[in-house]
Amino acid sequence: MATSYGKNINISVYGGSHDPEIGIVAEGLPKGFALNFEELHAFMKRRAPGNSSVSTPRKEADMPEFLTGVNADGTLTGERLHAVIKNTNQRSSDYSGQAFVPRPSHADFAARMKYGENVDLRGGGHFSGRLTAPLCIVGGICLQYLKCKGIEIAAHLYSVGNVKDTPFDMAKVGKTEFEILKTKAELPVLCEQSGEQMRKLIEKVRAEGDSVGGVVECAVTGLPTGLGEHMFDGIENRISAIVFGIPGVKGIEFGEGFGASLLRGSENNDPYYTDGEKVVLKTNHAGGILGGMSTGMPIVFRAAMKPTPSIFCEQDSVDMTAMTPVKLKIKGRHDPCIAVRAVPVFEAVAAIAVYDMLFDK
Repeated sequence: MATSYGKNINISVYGGSHDPEIGIVAEGLPKGFALNFEELHAFMKRRAPGNSSVSTPRKEADMPEFLTGVNADGTLTGERLHAVIKNTNQRSSDYSGQAFVPRPSHADFAARMKYGENVDLRGGGHFSGRLTAPLCIVGGICLQYLKCKGIEIAAHLYSVGNVKDTPFDMAKVGKTEFEILKTKAELPVLCEQSGEQMRKLIEKVRAEGDSVGGVVECAVTGLPTGLGEHMFDGIENRISAIVFGIPGVKGIEFGEGFGASLLRGSENNDPYYTDGEKVVLKTNHAGGILGGMSTGMPIVFRAAMKPTPSIFCEQDSVDMTAMTPVKLKIKGRHDPCIAVRAVPVFEAVAAIAVYDMLFDK
């Protein structure tokens, strides 16, 4: 299975939702950098299950254990980093008798056809959102390193269903919004009223045994102008590649994105002006990227996440051994909206992508 990413940093994720542990191996992290364990643990907790009234009741501490690459004081040694997270709250009995009944909109059917009958799909197996926890280990380290270089990254729930938060001001987003989001432990939104409407919608669909999708918006500030490449190795390419490694992501747009197709050039173009010795853009419809390279403006992108496919409504499926139709009713503990806990994951993968690009020659 292809579970690696990066050119200058190389990461490889392994394990499954109901395995004893999940983990990540990373090469290319900054030798001698002093990792703040407390800050990393707080970041991991934002993604961990069981810490929110609008997430799965499955509880996992998600405390990383470093086997190699980090000294006891948090200093990165420069050797290959290997970190694991123990799975402690699996409930595999929820999946008994369903091994050959593919769950609608999961990877079950395609995975079984590709990897055969022995592929472990309990809780989604290797295709589970659980595998984003190891990404947050390396992403959390990269976030700390980038902050020391003046580069900051933050994300928020742009929308849940048809309820929208206040969007980032793409030309001015920065510390003000980032500081607000630091105080939002459960629903990372800029507008309190929108957050309450989102909460009510999530609670409503959960009570109905259903789920709802969402969009996460992420911003990167402090990047040097001219970072990136054109054509096949641009900033959009590098960020998109790792963003689509997050299970449930179905689309991504940068800046105005698809909205730019509705505008005229006179509306979408970003004019220039001088600020002392600097050339600056007045607007940021491009989302901080032109020709695959950074313009010096904030990079802003949004990613769409599908509704959690594990729902408690009765659905049609087939028994692949008998080749007969069946009615499937999924058991288990599932997020009614996976976009909520995915917000720090987007920050993590954006940090990994940006860190990787900083070391391009």
